[in-house]
Amino acid sequence: LVIVTALADPPPRTGFIDRCLVAAYAGGLRPLLCLTKSDLASGDHIAAEYADLAPTVVTRFDVEPLALKEKLHGKVSAFFGHSGVGKSTLINTLVPGADLRTGEVSAVGKGRHTSVAALALALPHGGWVIDTPGVRSFGLAHIGADDIVAAFDEFAEAAEECPPNCGHLGSPVDPDCALDTVVDDTATGTASGRRLASLRRLLASRAGAGGTETG
Repeated sequence: LVIVTALADPPPRTGFIDRCLVAAYAGGLRPLLCLTKSDLASGDHIAAEYADLAPTVVTRFDVEPLALKEKLHGKVSAFFGHSGVGKSTLINTLVPGADLRTGEVSAVGKGRHTSVAALALALPHGGWVIDTPGVRSFGLAHIGADDIVAAFDEFAEAAEECPPNCGHLGSPVDPDCALDTVVDDTATGTASGRRLASLRRLLASRAGAGGTETG
């Protein structure tokens, strides 16, 4: 799942990225965060924020996206994101002759829908990309906390020791959550500690998005 997010025009929405990652992990998909329009704003802070959750590629429309091409080679990849972030423009670059319509962003930061249906296109050197319509809203009511934790191998076994209906958020919401046994409380700066903090951020996003959100 290629989560396409513009660094500007429209500005990035981390809540949307979080919910996409939740859906990807719960569905057994490998997420890739693609940051576009790096000629307008830096992507360093976003890439650092998601370093423990998903690989990231940064693109700009005047430079060939070689790193993205390498990540997509031989895979079937769906491009997912808000209208106006550059999904169709990227695919036009990746698939010469695709000629997908592209649109502009309005004065209030809303992109116009240019794709009205999902379209699969073969990459020249192997693999497929799927262009999807721009997202207006995206909810997580169908996804459970255990579905997400299961995608994190280092925490999945400990989660089996949690009490029933544990949301895995840690204290004070889930004081008996067994995920805390995987990392020492003083080791939040370690890779495992950062991963647990990132995982819990996704879980909190899911818990706060029982309905459908647009952010």
